[in-house]
Amino acid sequence: MQVELTSTSKVVTFEIDGAAVPARIWEGRSERGLPVMAFITRITPARPHEQLTPGDLAELEHDLAEQQPPSAVAAAIPMRMFLD
Repeated sequence: MQVELTSTSKVVTFEIDGAAVPARIWEGRSERGLPVMAFITRITPARPHEQLTPGDLAELEHDLAEQQPPSAVAAAIPMRMFLD
């Protein structure tokens, strides 16, 4: 399955093994058009750092800074599901 995702400005915090872990909500659609949400805690290039140029990293950082407002569905996720 493939999913196309867009970063939102909403960040929630999960408790994992007693540690607070921030996760940004990304929204998108499956290849069949089903709306989906993903809670992304980490993102990194798939190539080893020694194969990346400073321009690659700058472009990734620039792209990651682009965020959309969350949809009404993502904005309405009960915060009781997460840590404050």
